[in-house]
Parts: sequence; C-alpha cells; structure tokens
Amino acid sequence: MNTATDTLLQESPARYSAVAPADASITGRIHAIRGQKVMLDRDLAELYGVETKHLKRQVRRNITRFPEDFMFELTSAEWAALRYQFGTSNEQILSERGGSRVLPMAFTEQGVAMLSSVLNSEQAILVNIHIIRVFSRMREVLLSHREILQKLEQLEGRLSGHDEEIQAIFDHLTELVSPAEQQRKPIGFKPAEA
Repeated sequence: MNTATDTLLQESPARYSAVAPADASITGRIHAIRGQKVMLDRDLAELYGVETKHLKRQVRRNITRFPEDFMFELTSAEWAALRYQFGTSNEQILSERGGSRVLPMAFTEQGVAMLSSVLNSEQAILVNIHIIRVFSRMREVLLSHREILQKLEQLEGRLSGHDEEIQAIFDHLTELVSPAEQQRKPIGFKPAEA
C-alpha cells in the first residue's frame, strides 16, 4: 500500500468540539414572561444542537425534575403576544401549516440548569454552563442599576428642597451684575420751566 493511504487510515477522525455560543445569541433569546426571565424550548434546542421535539420528549420523560418554577408551558395568549414581538403572523400560531401544533415550554434559570441532567451531551453541558453565566451577569447588572437608581432618588430627595433657595441666589446675583437703572430727570434747559 501507499504510505499516504496508510497514514490516512491510521489517523483518527477529527473530533467534534463543542463551542459555547456568544453572549448576544443568548441574551437575545431571554424573554420576560409571567414576571420571570425565561428561554423557550426551541431556542434552547437550537443552542444545544438538538431538535425541539427531542428536548421536549426528554423533559416529559423527566417531568418530576421540572416543577412550575423551573418550567411552564405558555398559554395561547402568551404565545400569541410573543409571536407578535417576533413579527410573525398570529394566524400561524397553532395552525398545521407553518406553525407549531403545541405550545412552547419556557424554562427559568433553574430549569435551564436542570436541562443539563436531562440532555447529557457535551454541547448541552457547555451551553448550559454558558447560559447560567449569562443569567448571573444579567442579575448582577440589574442589581447594580437598582443601587444606582436608589442613590439617585436619595440625591433627588436632598436637592428638591434647595430649588427655591438656588433660584433666590440666582435672582440676587442677577441684580448685582445688572442693577435696575433708576429714572433720572433729563439734563438741560427747558423753556417751559423758565
């Protein structure tokens, strides 16, 4: 045999390496539904590199791992509102042509973490770790913004009483810079006075 052919036969095939998605591809898929930050089943399936029906099947097989605060199914109204935000037609929401026949599942941060135990692939584990980190960073940003808003409210409370005092200072400074001219009698001879 040829040595080049021998070398090709001896080399192992290229190993698939899982890649974590970019933060923007995750944050764009996080939605606020029922007062919670959630990700939809179809978005998670795409990130994990599996079909949505496979993800749903695994969740249903392990439904005891997903209480209501980990995962919930959207109502028709919630799904319609979300589809409206996506810019797709409401007519296809549950139709047989082009739309999903079942309502999507929404996973909270804890539900996403639980998915790693249900979908046991290298890609799923890597993506889960990355998603949890994004959720954590989002929570930190929200907390820092909340602290800044509280400090601004405190500052506004302290300064609101000073508005009138500051206006009075400006009025006095304006008077000092440009004092009002007093009416003077005209200078000169007037024949009517003589």
